[in-house]
Amino acid sequence: MAFDIEMIKKVYANMPQRVDKARELVGRPLTLSEKILYAHLWEGNPSHAFTRGKDYVDFAPDRVACQDATAQMALLQFMHAGKSKVAVPTTVHCDHLIQAKVGATTDLAVANSQSKEVFDFLSSVSNKYGIGFWKPGSGIIHQIVLENYAFPGGMMIGTDSHTVNAGGLGMLAIGVGGADAVDVMSGMSWELKFPKLIGVKLTGKLNGWTAPKDVILKVADILTVKGGTGAIVEYFGEGAVAMSCTGKGTICNMGAEIGATTSTFGYDDSMRRYLIATGRQDVVDAADQVASYLTADAEVYANPEHYFDQLIEINLSELEPHINGPFTPDRGTPTSKMKEEAEKNGWPLKVEWGLIGSCTNSSYEDMARAASIVEQAVANHITPKAEFGINPGSEQIRYTIERDGILATFEKMGTKVFTNACGPCIGQWDREGAEKGDKNTIVHSFNRNFSKRADGNPNTHAFVTSPEMVAALAISGRLDFNPITDTIINDNGEAVKLAPPVGDELPSMGFAVEDAGFQAPAADGSGVNVVVNPTSERLQLLDPFQPWDGQNITNAKLLIKAFGKCTTDHISMAGPWLRFRGHLDNISNNMLIGAENAFNGKANSVKNQLTGAYEEVPKVQRAYKAAGIASIVVGDHNYGEGSSREHAAMEPRHLGVSAVLVKSFARIHETNLKKQGMLALTFANEADYDKIQEDDQFNFIDLTSFAPGKPLTLELIHADGSKETILANHSYNEGQIEWFKAGSALNLIAAASKM
Repeated sequence: MAFDIEMIKKVYANMPQRVDKARELVGRPLTLSEKILYAHLWEGNPSHAFTRGKDYVDFAPDRVACQDATAQMALLQFMHAGKSKVAVPTTVHCDHLIQAKVGATTDLAVANSQSKEVFDFLSSVSNKYGIGFWKPGSGIIHQIVLENYAFPGGMMIGTDSHTVNAGGLGMLAIGVGGADAVDVMSGMSWELKFPKLIGVKLTGKLNGWTAPKDVILKVADILTVKGGTGAIVEYFGEGAVAMSCTGKGTICNMGAEIGATTSTFGYDDSMRRYLIATGRQDVVDAADQVASYLTADAEVYANPEHYFDQLIEINLSELEPHINGPFTPDRGTPTSKMKEEAEKNGWPLKVEWGLIGSCTNSSYEDMARAASIVEQAVANHITPKAEFGINPGSEQIRYTIERDGILATFEKMGTKVFTNACGPCIGQWDREGAEKGDKNTIVHSFNRNFSKRADGNPNTHAFVTSPEMVAALAISGRLDFNPITDTIINDNGEAVKLAPPVGDELPSMGFAVEDAGFQAPAADGSGVNVVVNPTSERLQLLDPFQPWDGQNITNAKLLIKAFGKCTTDHISMAGPWLRFRGHLDNISNNMLIGAENAFNGKANSVKNQLTGAYEEVPKVQRAYKAAGIASIVVGDHNYGEGSSREHAAMEPRHLGVSAVLVKSFARIHETNLKKQGMLALTFANEADYDKIQEDDQFNFIDLTSFAPGKPLTLELIHADGSKETILANHSYNEGQIEWFKAGSALNLIAAASKM
């Protein structure tokens, strides 16, 4: 039986009335995305139609999921909310704090030893507050959610940007910061600007070497890393129906890489098959009773141009395998064009590593199709030219592929089988030799390939592709190898042509597992003690941020003017810093150390206006804080793209940064800044970015009249005494301005709990 089946049945019981009312109010047929949104309004039955991309709306998500790196800060905040139990079903998943190095058994044992304090904290907090806890080694959060919790037509939020993976089962699953999760866990509404809608019509059918991964790689190439910002991407068409449920999950997963709020597919037979295979016949029985409400109205898919803000059409029968990168997931190259592109750009052609896994591609089908390529190599006496590693998505996946011989196939080729965890995808990879900084190429089935992300080496050219293509490229050892046309010379000197991959969508003998790794919470957690050692370097209880003093911010110094791409990896690096995710002061020592200073082209080197010396960003900011001086961060386009990690907002807040002024924001990061009581501002005139000089100070002229829709006026004071005035836009509504005034959204929750 499914987890939380009564909650799911309640969602379905409410859906027809709410959707029918919404259709009446909107006055036209509805997309699937609109049906789910209107069915999850905080007010219950809809009372009026909302304007896409404009109206802020309060929603009531069905559940919350947190991964261990972000769960620490989320639960530390929840402990301040004054609640005895979470208000909606919530889970914590230990998948980020396990480093890939030797292999699954050794690496998991090391993680359990090194991070015992953190795991024990998460376990006890979960036990106390009614939260389901998935132990280290149980699997990657999004794979476990798909296997156990996702359901068609539901809405969930999660403290990881790839929460969107659950769209493969027809949900609206949205990545958020921890403060948003705390709202919902505390029984409050969750606010979101009503999204715009992008429709992707899939015609034809995948064949040969083309995989679901190639669909999203193509979409990313079309829309770029910010083209989906503020929008839900809804996939439909004959090509969508013909695809597996986990393949749909892969596509939705990487919607985070185009900035989309989330992505989803309509309920169909592939979802029924997956739900039944994962022991959830009861969900199928309930969903089938409202099936017409779990996909768009027929008129929408028949005439999509009338119902979506943007429409993309992809013929899967003509789609070619793609290899995206390096350094950004939206730079798409068809396999047939890679030789030309690589030579033109000087990309290293020799592939050093092939990596399969992550939340994007670690399903049974992914492993089976990749293994079919490996099996051919073994049978044809081909020694792989690159090293090879895999991360199964969950203990259920690992156990099942071991039973079915798939794991043994990988091991015959010398594959390193890492823990059921994120591993190299998030920088948790102790790669031998990476510290040398050599220029090299790796290929992986992950979702992101930012500079230094996987192994810490800025010269590692990481390319994103499907699991089966990863296998082929790793075996050949060449980035420009095209398995559709090329051959590989085996150990006997013979030319071998690889056959296209094959693999079962679901295990023919069903899934199996001995210990999935789940810990149910205590029925009554009131007697559970949560202890945080005050001298711990891993965990730190939070102190509330100070409320705004009601005055204009004056004489604020420029901390850094970041140039170009500035992701959450640049603002708050992962990798070795993950160990400090529960200790705000310690992790703040990585604040903006990856951002490029526009004035000297260097990372982690900014001018200290108090001394004139160039020093590390956190050191300079700590000096400003100690002196009681406000500061401002200036950035470029899509500032804060990538992960949902709220540390990228909490660190500047903790160290005393008052405002972040950029050309444009990624959605989650902008919300995270607002939640933590900071000013998230955009240049009214993007050209004003160029006016910012290294020694500038800033005066806010009219912050005392901060109001929705009203730009703020900033006075720039240059080193020579000259002054300029610029305007800064913002997207704050009345409620969000109250977060700023109170010092953070959490301060308001805590105050309300004491009443």
